Amino acid sequence: MHLPVDFYDGVAARLRSRLDDEGLDGVLVTHPADVAYLVGFFYAVTERPVYLWFGTDGARLCLVPELDREYAAAQGIHAEVGTYFEYPGVVTPEQHLAAELARRGLSAARVGVTGSLAHGSLERLRAVLPAVRWETTSAIASLRLVKQPAELVLHRQAAAICDEMLAAGRGLVEDAIASGRPLPTEGDLARHVIGYGTDAMYSRYDRVLYTTKLAGGLVYAGPNSAHPHGLPSRRRLERGDTVILSLGAAVLSRFVESERTFVIGEPSDEQQRYFAVTRRAQEVGTDAMTVGRTCASVNAECLDVIRDAGLGQRLRHRQGHGIGVAQHEAPWVEDGDPTVLAAGMVLSSEPGVYVPGHGGYRISDTVLVTDAVPERLTQYPRTLEENVIAA
Repeated sequence: MHLPVDFYDGVAARLRSRLDDEGLDGVLVTHPADVAYLVGFFYAVTERPVYLWFGTDGARLCLVPELDREYAAAQGIHAEVGTYFEYPGVVTPEQHLAAELARRGLSAARVGVTGSLAHGSLERLRAVLPAVRWETTSAIASLRLVKQPAELVLHRQAAAICDEMLAAGRGLVEDAIASGRPLPTEGDLARHVIGYGTDAMYSRYDRVLYTTKLAGGLVYAGPNSAHPHGLPSRRRLERGDTVILSLGAAVLSRFVESERTFVIGEPSDEQQRYFAVTRRAQEVGTDAMTVGRTCASVNAECLDVIRDAGLGQRLRHRQGHGIGVAQHEAPWVEDGDPTVLAAGMVLSSEPGVYVPGHGGYRISDTVLVTDAVPERLTQYPRTLEENVIAA
């Protein structure tokens, strides 16, 4: 599976224009998601660095470990490939890079770097390229804010798989209830949905490429669901539990999230109340994701639903975040982000209510901002009635 050549050509043209506007001779890229976005190289992240030089003259050089040479060639990446033998190396990767830039007459260039470049890496680069002027640029991050049509095809495919993962997780619980077996543990459920999503990728696509993972699953049940980023435990699900399935999937590293809250057995009045407030906040917040709104204003409108219901003390996080080549990326749907929404942005809408000792409630969809109304890419049912697991 590959994105078309014109996708990468278009990205390159837009990036060159932005670099020209900033007066830069090029940008040095080190983050795996940026490398994948710019030239289509997906690789295992280790201590061995990958350096992508992207020049305003159109030059693209990807310096990779020698052991990745064939893998890079097989992917048909949209850059010249250079290699270094090992890390740290008698000749370091940075010295190899300095030699390449010197050969191109760029030893004293004005070079952009992204905010993800580690301080130690920058110090090593400064040591071997003392005349280069290093400047932080947000040019790549700004390009990634708006998804291109070819990317949206992949996001939609990932959304379908993610919704299937939710159904597979629910099915595991229902099968246990129907057979009289013990209910699964949180860990059992997480492994099941991750396995389902991963198997779906390999069965549907001839070539599977990704930057971090194909499918992910966090499962919280009962009191554990009051901890939004807790890891699945050995706790076995119980009748009466509130259960959050927090799932993600990626096709060619274009991510989506689809999260739902289930109740095992007849929901109590307390569960009904918390679920209703969460769902209302998610509806209001999702509907607010329109062109021209700021992330801050959307977040405030969404979370005010929870505050107005008297549950402000049960808030633990913002409404959402951008999704793209990384599962979490700009913009941030939060009070501190003034970014103006534009058509083509892909965002999560995932407000939550968390009650210590009782449980948590979160509903999340991956939402595409359009020139009309927001489009939910994830489609799994959202109502409490549809998400009660009979026990």
